[in-house]
Amino acid sequence: METTISDQAILTSCQAKALNILEREGNVFLTGAAGTGKSFLLQRYLAKKPTERFPVVASTGAAAVLVGGRTFHSFFGLGILEGGLEATVTRALRSGKVMNRLNRACCVIIDEVSMLSGMTLKAAETVARRVRGNDEPWGGLRIIAVGDFAQLPPVTPGITRKDWAFLHPVWQESDFQPALLSTVMRTQDTEFLTVLNFVREGMTNDTVQEFLQRRMTVSDDSAEGTRLYPHRAQAEAYNRRRLDAIPNTLRSFPTHYSGKEKYFEAAKKVVPIPEILLLKEGALIMMRKNDITGGLHYVNGSLGYIQHITEDSLIIKLFSGEEIDVGTDKFSYLDGDGHEVVEAWNFPVTLAWATTIHKAQGASLDRMIVDLHQLWEPGQAYVALSRVRSGAGLMIERWSPASIVAEPLVTEFYNKLVDQAQRYIPRPLYVLPEAEKNETLTLEQSGQKRQERARIITNLLTRKVSLQNMAEHCGVKPERVILYIEKLLASGKKFDLSYLTDSIVEQQKISNAFDAYGSDFLKPVFEALGGSVPYETLRLVRLNIMAEREGFEPSNPVRG
Repeated sequence: METTISDQAILTSCQAKALNILEREGNVFLTGAAGTGKSFLLQRYLAKKPTERFPVVASTGAAAVLVGGRTFHSFFGLGILEGGLEATVTRALRSGKVMNRLNRACCVIIDEVSMLSGMTLKAAETVARRVRGNDEPWGGLRIIAVGDFAQLPPVTPGITRKDWAFLHPVWQESDFQPALLSTVMRTQDTEFLTVLNFVREGMTNDTVQEFLQRRMTVSDDSAEGTRLYPHRAQAEAYNRRRLDAIPNTLRSFPTHYSGKEKYFEAAKKVVPIPEILLLKEGALIMMRKNDITGGLHYVNGSLGYIQHITEDSLIIKLFSGEEIDVGTDKFSYLDGDGHEVVEAWNFPVTLAWATTIHKAQGASLDRMIVDLHQLWEPGQAYVALSRVRSGAGLMIERWSPASIVAEPLVTEFYNKLVDQAQRYIPRPLYVLPEAEKNETLTLEQSGQKRQERARIITNLLTRKVSLQNMAEHCGVKPERVILYIEKLLASGKKFDLSYLTDSIVEQQKISNAFDAYGSDFLKPVFEALGGSVPYETLRLVRLNIMAEREGFEPSNPVRG
């Protein structure tokens, strides 16, 4: 029986369709221009869903703090990807915590996916597949990727060509169903919307040029609003100069950190407030949190002037005309398991005469002064312009056509997405899988059980016991034994596994197919061999290949 989406009246038509896609099976790519309500829709979908089974991860620490999630890298155990893909995967597979959270999860939400490189996405997919012992993409784990590739690209040091995630084979293998949002909620200014869409596509036609010229303003301190700069040093210098010019008493509020000290430095880099917040009465500030009282008096990006300061409150006159009383608030930094390991307490504000384009991402500014003269990244001008709620709140110091650039590969990608969305065929409704029977075990008990099985399998391998006998001895399926052996090899154990494949007549032919199509997925090899070789046989040959990589040669090699 089909389910209906409740309260559709508050959703746009494209949001209602996207929510319907989210409620169905398969992986989903939730995307749309800035301000179309991606975060709002995601919150709607996740309402009342268990966090452990539907974890939210973000591509950067700053994004993770804003969405109340953890970082993509920490969740999948990737670290800084030191040593490349295989070394990264090997380290992740040694972590009991990574194994536990990937086996508990049934659907992972990846926020700001556009800022992840293809190689990073592939590393996480490989970890998930190997941990879960399933040869489907992501080991059968459902993935909801959220983001906009027309915004800032992934950071790929030392590589001139951007490693866009959508260009990597792992994106195609993931088979994402696009859920496209097209109605911008941040502004109802139709002229500004038209200009934003042109800038998003890197176009500087007459409409764009006329609009930008009309919003040009003299660059002086009388302009009321937040200035966006491409470089942090420019923003910090301008904020300090404006603060120093106010004759009122300077007040200093250090951010108080509590929790696990080893995470303090990481938290300081990503929370949106400084280590020491300097304020004066009369200072222009930006709210860095949404109003959680239910009154919706302000959002992340709302601007106002400080009217009065005490030790525990700020009286702020917002640009909307409303006066609010704000106390200190908490920003949480989570570890890979989603546990709060650091609390950062301070007033949820920052000086707002200036900020960087990167730091403004995710904010909705009331008024903005921006320098669009010497930008260097595709999408940077679009991100900057789309921060402001309407064209009436936009002032431009300088601009040049060379700064308005879109990545052609991104444009081509989105054109294909539109075509794919038009051919949409609804998938079956997604049903939350039942928790595994052993999920009631404590983490310590389940860890001890795995360690004991690994010890038994290690002993049986040295005695050259058959796969079927090992499975019966451990009380699991043969596929599970293979998973244990893969993890033992990844942890550095060395075995001669050639005895498991000695009787396979087509071993060389299978090995050649793995050389041609790679060993990550079995399906391409299965199809290349005409479907004549069972998957269990393919898994055994792949195990032997892995063992050879670790330094063992087969005792009875098959010759071509």
